Amino acid sequence: MAGKPKRRADGAPVGRRAILGMLGAGAAGLAAAPCLQHGWEDFLGAASQVDATGLTGLLPNPGGFRYYSVVGSVPRKDETNYELRVSGLVDRPRIYTLADLRAMPQTRVVHDVLCTDGWRVEKTPFDGVKLADLLDAAGVRSKGAAVRFTCFDGAYSESLTLEQARRSDVLVALNMQDKPVTHEHGGPVRLYVAPMYFYKSAKWLSGISVTDKVVPG
Repeated sequence: MAGKPKRRADGAPVGRRAILGMLGAGAAGLAAAPCLQHGWEDFLGAASQVDATGLTGLLPNPGGFRYYSVVGSVPRKDETNYELRVSGLVDRPRIYTLADLRAMPQTRVVHDVLCTDGWRVEKTPFDGVKLADLLDAAGVRSKGAAVRFTCFDGAYSESLTLEQARRSDVLVALNMQDKPVTHEHGGPVRLYVAPMYFYKSAKWLSGISVTDKVVPG
């Protein structure tokens, strides 16, 4: 005995040909996925600025990561002009160059990267300087209760409590997946907060400031 015909949301019946057409479209999308991925890789390789259209937040880039920015373009920094300023409620403010950070003891953290959007990249290795080491070198004053992070995109900021910031799995990261952190991934230096959602791991890190309370990012 034949089943009842399927119906659309508006109540109209959906024919057999329409159903087959939808199934065919889905199969075609799966078949096209490698081509889309290849084109996306070419696009990322050629891009010199952040995509102001927001398209980069819609498709996965190589390795499963997605690329987000809150501004239309971000300047590029390297060993010739990168600086990380440690300031605020500290006894010994300092500006670190990329060479300074590379010369410090490095720590490796391997952890899943998880985004609030639902995507995950498992067992991602990061290498860098423990944030706690930079705080100890600066000498946090007694009123210090939190740490605020600013970025050279000129817009993004984030914060952690001092207790969170001193965890051994919170890094000022120089390497990601055994390579220097690229500009697209927030390099040459980014924050990596392993136990939290990835938005806490601020990209294009330029400032670390000890504050007396958490300043919302």
